[in-house]
Amino acid sequence: MNFLQFLSRIGTLARWEVKRAFGVMGKGMLPMAVVLFVLLVAATGFAAERGLHLQDGIYRLGVDDRVVGEIFSGDERFSITTGDGRDLFRERAAYDIIIIGGQVYVQDTERGRSALKSLQRDYQQYLDSLYSLQQDLFAAYPLWIDLQEVKSELDFSATQSGMQISVAPSSTAPPVPERPVVEIPVPEPGVAFSTEELRQGLIESSVPQSQLARYSDLVGPESPFGSFKTPSQLSPPLPFDSIILVFLFIFPLYFMSQFSMMSIMQERLERKGEVLLSTPAGAPAIIVGKALPYFIGMLAISAGIALWLSAPLIILLPLLPVILFFLANALIIGMVARSFKELSFISIFFSTVATSYLFFPSIFANVHVISLVSPLTLIVLSLQGETYTISQYFFSTSLFFLTSAVLFYVGMANFREERLFSQAGIFCRVREFISTSLSSRHPWASLFIVNALVVPFVFMVQMLLLVLFFNLPMPLSLVLLIISAALVEEIAKSVGICTFLLDTPSRWSWVMVGIGSAVTAAAFLFAEKLLLLITLTQVTESVFGSILFLSSGVLVFPFLLHFTGVLCVAGLVRHWGAKGYIPGIMIATLVHCLYNGYFILGWLS
Repeated sequence: MNFLQFLSRIGTLARWEVKRAFGVMGKGMLPMAVVLFVLLVAATGFAAERGLHLQDGIYRLGVDDRVVGEIFSGDERFSITTGDGRDLFRERAAYDIIIIGGQVYVQDTERGRSALKSLQRDYQQYLDSLYSLQQDLFAAYPLWIDLQEVKSELDFSATQSGMQISVAPSSTAPPVPERPVVEIPVPEPGVAFSTEELRQGLIESSVPQSQLARYSDLVGPESPFGSFKTPSQLSPPLPFDSIILVFLFIFPLYFMSQFSMMSIMQERLERKGEVLLSTPAGAPAIIVGKALPYFIGMLAISAGIALWLSAPLIILLPLLPVILFFLANALIIGMVARSFKELSFISIFFSTVATSYLFFPSIFANVHVISLVSPLTLIVLSLQGETYTISQYFFSTSLFFLTSAVLFYVGMANFREERLFSQAGIFCRVREFISTSLSSRHPWASLFIVNALVVPFVFMVQMLLLVLFFNLPMPLSLVLLIISAALVEEIAKSVGICTFLLDTPSRWSWVMVGIGSAVTAAAFLFAEKLLLLITLTQVTESVFGSILFLSSGVLVFPFLLHFTGVLCVAGLVRHWGAKGYIPGIMIATLVHCLYNGYFILGWLS
């Protein structure tokens, strides 16, 4: 079959998939879906125009002075009641906060304490508006900060084993500069704005423009004076607006991937896939043809959103691996699930994990290099008008490209009748999928390839763990990262050889178990070194990355570590069968943790 014939079959299958998708919806469901989509867009636009009002009227506030009530009347979260002070105090259990004679009384509940924080924030805004009206403006605002953004030179690098970060001073005498001292000019003490301009700007900024400012102290009011700010206007550079806009790109991708996996699932349940399997098209053409309409639809919707936001179309480049990743997972989920109920459970779990991986790092887009593990960080940078390098692009997207390619390969290798229409459990199905890639005629070569291909998935899971534990306090975050990273790695390394042992236990002697463990260790080490060399140098330089990828330094010790871990699991599975898998994983994880702790704590030095 030549390439043009292959493309022709893909085009024919893509047209069939479009007709089938619209046919499944039916004449009654399609208009309803269009109406719901229009309502969703309208609701999103309304929320963007009017803001979020999920907490309107959540707090009850009682005041004995109408003037005091007017101070907080602009906050929709407060339901304000004006009455006599004695009546309010007698019925204080019905209110979260009461203000009597200028004194604030708060219910000792979680909602009462939350209401107090909101009240304090509103009262501070009220005081800022009063200060802005004072005649001597600089008496009310004596401090003005000229904020200049400077790129941090910190690289978050981890020291080597036993290396000191700094040398203790040899004496208590003040340090003497070795080079000529350069005089730094003193900045001008004034502000390049008139008093009335400052007053008017402060009045405007005293009203919170952001809905998030109502709920969080992290979001301060924007300064109308450029880099000049008052202390209350300082806030960390968290890209909330950009992250919300990124959600507009990701939501349609989830939506379309659901249609893709439902299409595969329905053909399996109705056994219509047998007709496709009987055609000469072949699994690659069938899979590509069925995925092509959804791929084009995802790109078209993303391009439309980019044009609507007046964003450059280059913003689609970071989305491309995410689209492929969603489609690849939709293929595998659609092939593994036995019912729509199971499909819903697995797809929800996948969407939760994928959302965590994609969104959590992008919150630190302007803070830490770890944010680059998510392709969405590149979109955030683009929306902020910043650029990213080619190396950063490959660093953020390489794992998505690699895992997508592996998943598509696994789907194509298993796209046949005995796999598609099997009703075995999900774990048994996964083992069947893996066994398809293992050859009994060439066990060592297939074992090497399977373990090499599983490394990108290990790195992706470990990156997710890095993101989840990154904000926890030290040393808890390091301990959790050591244990979880070791557990993930040992499970991944055991998949291939344990599949062999459980499928054909009689063929595997203890000598073959030892050889298989050595092949697994060599494959894992080879793929690990190669992937680290090409893509992950930025994170591996951080203290957290050194824990995940500590074994990338020398070759002998990491090989022995991988060999020992695989041998622990494979040996117990060889001796006890499937019952030995969990104890083997626990022992291998313990050995791995001791290895990492040994080198991280610098006991060799």
